Amino acid sequence: MSEYMEKHSVSRLVGAPPGYVGYEEGGQLSESIRRRPYSVVLLDEVEKAHPDVFNILLQVLDDGRITDSQGRTVDFRNTVIVMTSNIGSDRILEFARDDSQYEQMRKQVMEALRKHFRPEFLNRVDDIILFHTLNLGELRQIVGIQMQRIQRLLADQKISLEMSPAAQDRLAEVGYDPVYGARPLKRAIQRELENPIATLILENAFVPGDTIAIDCVDDKLTFKKKQSLILSPAVQTVQK
Repeated sequence: MSEYMEKHSVSRLVGAPPGYVGYEEGGQLSESIRRRPYSVVLLDEVEKAHPDVFNILLQVLDDGRITDSQGRTVDFRNTVIVMTSNIGSDRILEFARDDSQYEQMRKQVMEALRKHFRPEFLNRVDDIILFHTLNLGELRQIVGIQMQRIQRLLADQKISLEMSPAAQDRLAEVGYDPVYGARPLKRAIQRELENPIATLILENAFVPGDTIAIDCVDDKLTFKKKQSLILSPAVQTVQK
């Protein structure tokens, strides 16, 4: 929501007033929901938006509808609105390794929210969910998801990819940072995995049809070409 930090940008949500540029285009929020009422709207880092944005959201969260700049009523009753915020994240980090103090941490985060948002806005939010910091096990699952993405990219080159559990654990350890979440892991995967594979492909170390086997030896990732088992004609005849 950093795009809506300025006061004049608020009109982009419901459309520009008559006589202004973009009046006929409609608002980014109102027009999207008018065309597709069964939607999920994500307002990321909502605390960065201008305070007037919350005035618009008050009617949406309370009445379930809003009137755009052209006088059309937009129905939000079938729309799910999800808002994320980093307010109170410093309090969450203080209790990152102590789940027994969750209630105390939640109390401090709610206090930070009340200082930033007006009571009438918080009172219209159905639920407030606090996320814990990521642990190594969860980062390892993210490594598996990113591996699937890399495999799809290599499939265009007709190259397969296999990674040992030790290599996945190594990537999770290198990219683990309880303060910054999963973003360091993304950089670690690019530095430790994607860049070496791209370099080896450019050097023709791997060609279409190959399978790259990735392992971890002495805390370093190794990249080897997996040898395919080719049976001799005599063995194939015996098996038949």
